[in-house]
Amino acid sequence: MQDSFGRKIDYMRISVTDRCNFRCRYCMPRGIQTSPMSDILTYEEIIEIVTIAAQCGISKLKITGGDPLVRQGITWLVQELRKIPGIRHITMTTNGALLTLYAKNLKDAGLEAINISLDSLDRKVFSEITGFDKLDNVLAGIDAALSAGLQVKINSVLQENCNVDEWQALLNIAKDRPIDVRFIEMMPIGEAKNFRSVNNEELLAKIRGKYPAITPDTSIHGNGPAVYFKIPGFLGCVGFISAMNKKFCGSCNRIRLTANGMLKPCLCFAKNFDLRKILRETNKIDRPEKLALTIRTAIEAKPQAHSFENEELVSEYRKMFEIGG
Repeated sequence: MQDSFGRKIDYMRISVTDRCNFRCRYCMPRGIQTSPMSDILTYEEIIEIVTIAAQCGISKLKITGGDPLVRQGITWLVQELRKIPGIRHITMTTNGALLTLYAKNLKDAGLEAINISLDSLDRKVFSEITGFDKLDNVLAGIDAALSAGLQVKINSVLQENCNVDEWQALLNIAKDRPIDVRFIEMMPIGEAKNFRSVNNEELLAKIRGKYPAITPDTSIHGNGPAVYFKIPGFLGCVGFISAMNKKFCGSCNRIRLTANGMLKPCLCFAKNFDLRKILRETNKIDRPEKLALTIRTAIEAKPQAHSFENEELVSEYRKMFEIGG
């Protein structure tokens, strides 16, 4: 369906957990408290929501967290979501540390693509950012995902005074393998307010200085807002998700479901629609109608644009792991 600004909303990001096996400093630093499992949607509740959402026009799903691979039974959930009429694409975002265990089964269950968060190839810097010396696990996870036949993308956040000079090393991942490396500007949500990420326009200028033959790539790479470029001789592409400097709100096609059942029209603002309450306090006969009405209302409530460039207008108070990355 369309929102009040005529945008087609067909993409839902679903956080299945607020737990993670990393402690990335800009997302979920040490000492953070997660929700009790009783507050987290069950898989059956997620399936019920997605079934109604599909009837409202949602056809693309992104499974997120926390890290979705830390929740038991995640492969079963993907398999069941794939059975829902109207659902055409299911992808996932993960830190990749457990992918050697899950990649093949996820592919067999119907997962098509996987985004792996990787901010550094330097073991010391990686540990400083994530809180763990697990770089080898992530690199093995990338290989496992490729071997399983999944489309693989790398999501990298470059931070001032940290990994700002690692763009070349990260970009090289796309040279000899069909992997898209995307650089993401950090948004001022939760702990990320304390860090400064690299401006993607400045980064593109550096890359163009090294690779002057780089050209825009207008082919479709997925469901999100990344802008892609092709470097001659590279099997993969370089992408940029520039929420701060190149607002893409005019083409936004998504809504977000948090792990505790709140439907968010926009990441920037605190406005939520409580689907968990409907699931747990409404009888089975009336639930589908109430869920559908609330999903449609949330879509119609999407704002025209975010206000991350003006932090005084950002009303979202939760941290990114509580929302779903």
